[in-house]
Amino acid sequence: MTNSPKASTLTGLAQSLPGATVRYVIDTLSTRIAAQEFALDERLPSERQLSQDLGVARNTVREALDHLELRGMIRRRAGSGSFVTFNPGGSSQALSSVAAETGPLHLQAVRGIFEPEMVRLAIISMSPKQIDALSEILSKMEAVQADALAFVRLEEEFHRMIAEGTGNPLLVACYNLVIDARRQAFRAAMYRRHLTPARIATYQRGYNGLFNAIAARDIEEATEFMKLALIEDQKLLLQDE
Repeated sequence: MTNSPKASTLTGLAQSLPGATVRYVIDTLSTRIAAQEFALDERLPSERQLSQDLGVARNTVREALDHLELRGMIRRRAGSGSFVTFNPGGSSQALSSVAAETGPLHLQAVRGIFEPEMVRLAIISMSPKQIDALSEILSKMEAVQADALAFVRLEEEFHRMIAEGTGNPLLVACYNLVIDARRQAFRAAMYRRHLTPARIATYQRGYNGLFNAIAARDIEEATEFMKLALIEDQKLLLQDE
């Protein structure tokens, strides 16, 4: 059985680190989408228009859009363009029916199996450039003081970059499903109630420790920090009952 051209493209993207110009386009568009300059279900400007606006080649825009689709922020429709699927409120319909049917306890069970091994593989495979990019996300996380949803979105990006750091396209695809499940309404509501500035500060310290362990290639320490983050989420779930 042969892979479809689109599947092959996404596999290749998951295995490769985007260049500086492509990452600039990814970061610019993802920031605009997160800031709701482009609303949920809104069509993005054409590749040609984005190319002109950002001063880059159309193939650069096309590659960046492929990455954004892989991350679940947009959905590309042949002949129609690219449409925003990112919802800052976390209450949009899941891209996957499995994610829509996944409850909080099932999600936590899967994360407990998945994330410690994911960070172990990432430490083995991540390039210095990928670790630098992870550091940039951490800096943005540490700048958040009270905006729970903004912190959650950055947290998702932090974890997604760890997944991409494994160099395993199947793992990346699976983790995108985990993120889709994490975005369901129960989690957004939970964080609005419980992710106070003090708790954000606690998470920030934990993620700082996790990053330092990743940068030091310390697998044991990193997996321990990942497990502690899962415990914090479990506490929030128990408080929400």
